[in-house]
Order: sequence, then C-alpha cells, then structure tokens
Amino acid sequence: MPRFTVEPSDYKLTSVDEAGTKYRLLQKSKFSSFDINVLGLGDVSLPSTPYDTIAAVFDLEGFTNFCGKIEPHLSVPSFLNSFLGWLMLQVREEMQQKEYEAGIALWAPLPFFVKFLGDGLLVLWDCQKLNAVSQRNIIVSMKVLTDKYRTRFLPTIKSRIVEPPQRLRCGIARGTVFSVGAGEDYVGSCINMAARLQKCPGITFCFNRRGFNLEDKTIAKFFTDQVVIKEVSVRGIGDHELVGILSSEYTKLSPKDKKFYRDV
Repeated sequence: MPRFTVEPSDYKLTSVDEAGTKYRLLQKSKFSSFDINVLGLGDVSLPSTPYDTIAAVFDLEGFTNFCGKIEPHLSVPSFLNSFLGWLMLQVREEMQQKEYEAGIALWAPLPFFVKFLGDGLLVLWDCQKLNAVSQRNIIVSMKVLTDKYRTRFLPTIKSRIVEPPQRLRCGIARGTVFSVGAGEDYVGSCINMAARLQKCPGITFCFNRRGFNLEDKTIAKFFTDQVVIKEVSVRGIGDHELVGILSSEYTKLSPKDKKFYRDV
C-alpha cells in the first residue's frame, strides 16, 4: 500500500508573512503529491467489475488491548509476523484435499483477494462456477481454522508473546462485490455483512444463511449436527437476517446474549 513519502525534515519552519508567524514550508511538488494515488487504488475511473463472492472477515479479539500493553513495539511485530504467516498457510492447507505429483487437489479454489485490516483479514473467494458443495466446504474450513488458532497457534507463541489475543473470530457472507480500480480493492454488502457477523455477541463463528444450499441431502454432518439457524438484527443492514452459528457456542451464551439470537 503506497504512503505519503514526505519526511519530517522536508518541512522547513520559516516566516512567510509580515507578522513573522512561523509556518511549515513544503515544496510545491511534494505538496501536490498528496493526492488520490496515496490510496493505492490504481485508476478508480475504470469500470467496476462485479463478482459473485464468498467473503470471510477474520478478527483478533482483544487485539486493540494487546497493542496497548507495555512496550508494544517489542511484541506486536513478532506476533503479526507469526500470525499472518500462519493464517495464510492455514487458508491454503484448508483448501487442500490431497497432493499429487501433478499438483494439489483442492476442496475449493484459493481466494483471489486477501487484505490486511489492521486486526484481521478480509478474504474473498470467486463463486463463479463454484458448486454448492465447494461453497459449503469454505464455511467448514474457516470454522476449522478458527479452532486451530486456539488449539494449535496459541500454544506455539505463549512462551514468547505476553497475553496474545485469545480468540480468532470469523464472519462469512455470500454476495456481489465490485472491483475498485483494476482490482486493487473491492466493495460490497457481503463484505459489510461478514464484518458485522464476526462481531456478533458471545460467539467466534457466524455465517449468513443467504446464498448457501443447506437442504442438500448429501450435506455434511457439520451443518446438521453442529449448526443452528437463528434470526438476528445486523446493524445498518437488516433486522431479520438468518445466520448459522455453532450450537456449542449458543448453549454457552449468557441469557443476555441469547436474546440477540431469535428462533426461526
């Protein structure tokens, strides 16, 4: 991502009016360089291309507090280096069915877009020509990934990182996204939905029911045995959204949090 490359030394403190008031003087060329290109979005005038997409938003619970602890510059880079490397590896491995000499067989295609959000990641899969089974495989795989954060990743860093974020949350939604520039970024309601769902109270995993075939007779037991469908109000989107959450998490909710999830 580009940044505004002006150093503090480029600002010269000088008097430029009769009153002798001191101002920061910056060369005109550098002043003019603060423009739309700083955003790193390419040519935003290009026509936007729509994509039928599954969006997953991951969020590290308590990451803001983690960054506010003693000497964060000694812990945050080390944690992010380990976490982001691990997360990308897990996304890749969760898509892998089996390795052959000719290549890797996949349960579903790899994401076509990944963006760091500061305390998590946005991950997008292209649903074009993606059958219902592969779409559901993505949901299952991301649930497994959130479990592995607690059971596999955290034990590897507790000896060198003080009080790292204890839970990785994930929200998933399907919908249309639209390219910005030549695909340097994407916007769409499903991204907003996934971001909202990962913040649902008391849980770590949630997917929007819309667009997923859960009536298939060959559906995995995960959806019949581990998932319950509830109605929720999603801020800024809708008051009657159907979502799938883990029954194991729902049963452990406080009475207050359970009121958020209505029976259907």
